[in-house]
Amino acid sequence: MKVALGADHAGFHFKESLKRFLEKKGLSYQDLGCDSAAETDYTDFAKAVAFAVAKGEADRGIVICGTGIGSCMAANKVPGVRAALCHETFSAIASRQHNDANVLCLGARVIGEPLAQHVVNVWLDTAFSGDERHRRRIKKISEMEGEAREAR
Repeated sequence: MKVALGADHAGFHFKESLKRFLEKKGLSYQDLGCDSAAETDYTDFAKAVAFAVAKGEADRGIVICGTGIGSCMAANKVPGVRAALCHETFSAIASRQHNDANVLCLGARVIGEPLAQHVVNVWLDTAFSGDERHRRRIKKISEMEGEAREAR
């Protein structure tokens, strides 16, 4: 599994720590920035991660900003991306089992690093259930993306 990583200035140190965590887990990753704690816009990195996942350059993506909210909103604008904001394991598991979430968003100012690593670990290790009801709902989300493009 290849993971695309991105963070703004608020999530920079979290991202660096997460890289070491992924290496210990034996997973490859692509660091899409940022490269320092200097002020940046979360939208740039959410977009980079979301497009990497949508294009198939990465299997999953993780974006970290101050709260995770803005990054989640931005990532979900990319067709084919199902980004989930998770700060505890119940949501992380449900986002994978029920929604086949392919991007995880975290808030560095909301969750501590040990819990964040646990959430990431659970999220990466949880498979999509594949249940018909969940497939049907994901299909409806995809159809909404197409309808939104046509409405413009």
